Amino acid sequence: MKQVVENVESTKRQYALRARATALGWPDDRVVVIDSDQGESGASAAWREGFRRLVTDVGLGRAGIVMGLEVSRLARNNADWHRLLEICALANTLILDEDGVYDPTSFNDRLLLGLKGTMSEAELHVLKARLRGGVLNKVRRGEYRCVLPTGFVYDESGAVVLDPDAQVRETIAHLFETFARVGSAHQTVKAFRDEGLRFPSRLRAPAAGVIFRPLTASAAMRTLRNPRYAGAYAYGQRVYSRTVDGKKTQRKRASEDWLACIPNAHPGYITWDRYQENLRLLASNGHGYDAARASPPREGSALLQGRAVCGRCGQHLRVRYREARGKLESWYVCDRATDSRAEPNCQSLAGPPIDEAVGLLVTEKMTPAAVELALEIRREVEARYEQADLLRCRAIERAQVDADLAQRRFMMVDPANRLVADTLESNWNEKLRVLAKARDERERARHEDGLAIDEALRGSRSGERVLKRACGRRPRA
Repeated sequence: MKQVVENVESTKRQYALRARATALGWPDDRVVVIDSDQGESGASAAWREGFRRLVTDVGLGRAGIVMGLEVSRLARNNADWHRLLEICALANTLILDEDGVYDPTSFNDRLLLGLKGTMSEAELHVLKARLRGGVLNKVRRGEYRCVLPTGFVYDESGAVVLDPDAQVRETIAHLFETFARVGSAHQTVKAFRDEGLRFPSRLRAPAAGVIFRPLTASAAMRTLRNPRYAGAYAYGQRVYSRTVDGKKTQRKRASEDWLACIPNAHPGYITWDRYQENLRLLASNGHGYDAARASPPREGSALLQGRAVCGRCGQHLRVRYREARGKLESWYVCDRATDSRAEPNCQSLAGPPIDEAVGLLVTEKMTPAAVELALEIRREVEARYEQADLLRCRAIERAQVDADLAQRRFMMVDPANRLVADTLESNWNEKLRVLAKARDERERARHEDGLAIDEALRGSRSGERVLKRACGRRPRA
């Protein structure tokens, strides 16, 4: 399209063919100019409306001659080109280019036009191969500039660096830290929602910039799977092709088939080893019915949820809870065969005896360090909530900057110009509402975080007491 806009001499020459047609005897009002395919590749007629119209008009006998500077460039595809020649021959339609006039019913003329079409297709192949070779050569050196994901920018020298926006950097780093803690992409999304955090997303031209919106599972998966965040230069992760109707499709390549993968090519948010571990964990989470799959830890009183394995079939046991004698009891159930093959349950085991035995074993190992464990839990929880509070402070700072900018714009406008002043005042009020909402959200979250820290500390102490009580009990058979 840039060539069509800037290099206009060829376009002017093609429009001048109207005068050539009138000189050959066609009335000016019967000369039809088809220019809807400008800027489109001639590699296929599937997405070229102008070429399809040309073929239709010739087939219906509405055209006496087809004119072009290089008529073989009407289609850089032999199948489309020879179909046009065949239709022109059936309709007795002539073909004209700069070299002369051709009659498709003549064998010699069709032979010459066929050779021109073959050379045109070969020319397109050579051009594409030459350009592709240059791109791949830069790719192998890691110098080909690609669109960067959110969190990276190019500096003045063209090197990839972390985004200078502190809120963007800290939010992305917090995502990887949260995933390392919870072990699941969906749990990471849930943690962001519970903490009231938003994830950055870069807008492309013309509305370039970064916006913050709620984290989604697809955005979390894209971020976790992107090798750029591990500081690796990667290219050729997808294969693009076109269907018969001209639609563009893509499919993912295996990592070993990427055209380039250069670890430690630029700064990253995680290490390459951490990235590989994340991929293994995501793959494990996706194997819902795999015997080797262990689910990430979740809420519940059962000590072995997601960890216990059936001794008969080797599948992971699921935890079920039911109300019994006024309290909630856990059961370890092996029902994978029921879900997949409608077979009876393999077995089910009462949870309390198993938990008591596990508690006895754990207490023997952990009682000397119980106090240190409680303090470590508190430090970990406090650090986690401090990081979330820091990100909320960044959101407040960004909202304050936007409000100050809106205020300056309002103060600089002419008060007499009410149409502009009213719009800027409305925008300023909206920014102030966003700022107030961010501050209120931070205060609410800080109150909830304080309660959560106290609850975590009480939970660690109660867990210590439960384990100590389990020491004095003998596990039931």
